[in-house]
Amino acid sequence: MTRTIAYLRVSTDKQADKGVSLDAQRAKVAAYAQLYDLELCEVIVDAGESAKSLDRPGLQRALAMLKAGKADALLVVKLDRLTRSVSDLGALVERYFSPGKAALLSVGEQIDTRSAAGRLVLNVLASVSQWEREAIGERTAVAMQHKASLGEYTGGAAPFGFRLAADGEHLEQLPAEQALLAEVRELRRAGLPFRRVAGELTKRGRVNRNGRSFDAARLCRMVAE
Repeated sequence: MTRTIAYLRVSTDKQADKGVSLDAQRAKVAAYAQLYDLELCEVIVDAGESAKSLDRPGLQRALAMLKAGKADALLVVKLDRLTRSVSDLGALVERYFSPGKAALLSVGEQIDTRSAAGRLVLNVLASVSQWEREAIGERTAVAMQHKASLGEYTGGAAPFGFRLAADGEHLEQLPAEQALLAEVRELRRAGLPFRRVAGELTKRGRVNRNGRSFDAARLCRMVAE
């Protein structure tokens, strides 16, 4: 039997107090373990913890147990209980769930990385999630850029490439930022994904308004093809 740790997570204190979501997760992992002949050696819970970071006490304890060889697999109800970040999921797979290491099992997505087919499904899901995030970012950027091109102020911080005009109602272009947007569009037309575009901008010494390097998610939001 495969020694398995079940990892459960709810994102708010209210959910943690009521326990409804946790109870549902417990029932699902128990049924899955029985169906697939898994030895459920421990159930670890992160209550009231966000998926934005991997720095969660329960998750870190589960990963430490896997690394120490105290279990052979990690079981979750859905991948979003583990993380909502494609990059974080990729890092976890590479460090803990690649061939020869522990297995990752998901009830909802029917993923079992003990097999090549399971690893393929996981990679496909991660790629689709990345594509969906970039597509949403591009659609949002198109709408914002269109409004900005008409000189319309949409509230909040001005979109990259523009600033609020002196009248407080319209936007005006910032030449330096517009030039950087042109660079990004040129790199995209050359076929580079946003991740590589971000790397190329870093090599060129380009930084955002806060003086930091650009990341792929930020580029998705600010650039329209």
